[in-house]
Amino acid sequence: MSQQPQYPPCLRQALSGFNVKPTGNIEWDRAILDRCKRGQQSSLSSFTKLSPVIDKMQREVAKANAISYDLADPDNYKAHVELFIAIANNIVLAPQRRRFEIDDHNKQVLRFLMYYFNGCPLAEEVFPGRGYKLHKNILLQGDVGVGKTMLMQCFAEYLRRTGNPRAFFNVSVTQMVNYYTIHNNIDRFLYNEEGSTGFKINPVNLCLNDIGVENRPFYGIDTLTIVNDFLHARNEIWTTSDVDRKCAHLTTNLTIEQLKQLFEQKDGYGRIIDRFKTYNIIPITGQSRR
Repeated sequence: MSQQPQYPPCLRQALSGFNVKPTGNIEWDRAILDRCKRGQQSSLSSFTKLSPVIDKMQREVAKANAISYDLADPDNYKAHVELFIAIANNIVLAPQRRRFEIDDHNKQVLRFLMYYFNGCPLAEEVFPGRGYKLHKNILLQGDVGVGKTMLMQCFAEYLRRTGNPRAFFNVSVTQMVNYYTIHNNIDRFLYNEEGSTGFKINPVNLCLNDIGVENRPFYGIDTLTIVNDFLHARNEIWTTSDVDRKCAHLTTNLTIEQLKQLFEQKDGYGRIIDRFKTYNIIPITGQSRR
């Protein structure tokens, strides 16, 4: 995660000269100092009444930063890559008696994802010209067996073990469809409202693997319709989230053109295809690693 700018000591000192307690939020405290200097007591009173809210927000940010790591530091980056590989080899791939291999096909993808999931702005520089952004979701695209799902499984374990708030659950389309056949809805994969009161929702970060692989009917509804509903709802969740943005990453064996042709069957207006613009679409090349 990216580091917050250091609080200027001179700002703290200037506020103390007016007997004002800093909140720790630089922009807010500068606005208060400006009103102090102008002698705008009425405006200052409005700010100070809201200062406890800002103070609480700053504590939440500080708590999140307490478990953050600065991967712009080469030593930190190297340590995290080594940890990731250890988790991949000893947790994810151990049952298959396999080892995680880094080569020209996945080396830069691994670098990008390591920066991305730790909120490091260097992620946007890994693939110049592609327009990848930290705030977007991830869509890994490539042929069968190149390691898309396995890579996301490894990152899911790595993020969970490092206490990263971007940690996510790996689920498959088959698993989601099976949930639908039992519950006649996919709420757990969307708003997760079951058991809540009022209009409170509790979505979680997910990675839905292998979208577009198959399209067969299940009790009157086909797989494509369920995935289509998933993508619509998760886009809404992504766009309406604020500080705690919830992501829905994807993997697929299909090209973007194939996905477009597939989802146009259910969405003639092109809304789903347009919403793929909210994804960093990352191709992984190479032969099957299985």
